[in-house]
Amino acid sequence: MDSASPELGIAVIGYSFMGKAHSNGWRNVGAFYPGGPAVSQRVIVGRDRERVDAAARQYGWQESATDWRAILERDDVDIVDICTPGHLHEEIALAALAAGKHVLLEKPLANTLDEARGLAAAAATAQRDCVRSMVAFNYRRVPALALARELIAEGAIGEVREVRAAYLQDWLADERAPMTWRLRQEQAGSGVLGDLGSHLVDLLRFLLGQEVQRVTGQLRTFVASRLGEDGPEEVTVDDVAWAWLGLSDGAEASIEVSRMAFGRKNGQSLEIYGSRGALSFDLERLNELWVDEGKGPRRTLVTEADHPYLFAWWPPGHVLGWDTTFTIQAAEFVQAIAERRDPSPSFADGLRVQGVLDAVVRSDDLRRTVVIDDLV
Repeated sequence: MDSASPELGIAVIGYSFMGKAHSNGWRNVGAFYPGGPAVSQRVIVGRDRERVDAAARQYGWQESATDWRAILERDDVDIVDICTPGHLHEEIALAALAAGKHVLLEKPLANTLDEARGLAAAAATAQRDCVRSMVAFNYRRVPALALARELIAEGAIGEVREVRAAYLQDWLADERAPMTWRLRQEQAGSGVLGDLGSHLVDLLRFLLGQEVQRVTGQLRTFVASRLGEDGPEEVTVDDVAWAWLGLSDGAEASIEVSRMAFGRKNGQSLEIYGSRGALSFDLERLNELWVDEGKGPRRTLVTEADHPYLFAWWPPGHVLGWDTTFTIQAAEFVQAIAERRDPSPSFADGLRVQGVLDAVVRSDDLRRTVVIDDLV
């Protein structure tokens, strides 16, 4: 498909935080990737008529709707982008794939391992009819992390031995913070483990090209009850999670995720140590990668034209932002559809991540190390 080909009609389901981020991505695809497949922001879907109408106007959608099932019957919708809470992922994604719609699905893939298995199987079946699907792990689109992956693959730091990864936020550190759907297991599936831990597990697989085989995990809920609309309500998910992971080629990794870390707003950090050097990254300095090839660390500003993804953006030294990753993500998805190839990360990748998250929970329950079995 080229720019003269018919537009791909987009429907986004969900208008809050992720709906806004994904809408921004779709709105900018044509501006930064003018030679790629054309897209049209057809409709944004949400339950609250007044709010979804306002979101449509604000985010540039042609129209709004409150019934996601109805949009699956529309011939002018080619891609369904699902930005809902986790408990809705399975039903909507299965229906969209069955209707022949390409599906972009916010992470994590599902709330449970069984749901993830079903979604991965449905995606594999739909793939035979050239219906594509992708999980929205947007941090794969950070140029500095994409560069880190290239350096690791080239052997710049030798054989990877150990990784330290953390993703820390503080929006629940105050015990007076109110109840939200993200703190209810029936809606969110898990707490910080699924929300932030899924990103780290996906990045480990992406950066190292290794699978997690062994997991020792621990979960903790520090604030057991928070004030809801009808009074105090039990928190049924984790506030903090830790895991120690053994990977397929011998690397060892530790991850820590928290919503209770005062002063950390969106603090994702990775340190990767190899036999000949090291790499480090901090999301709050998103354009920088620190590289040590055995001669001491040096700062690389990842804004050069030959760095990953930068061809579509700004002159050297003009930094990118968190929102950029959603535009790159959308562009890569539609390009894969146009070229009739499978995008990445796939639902199968999402299943692999879900398997690790499930193993962390089981390890915490059993108080022992868990070996990950075949997930399919």
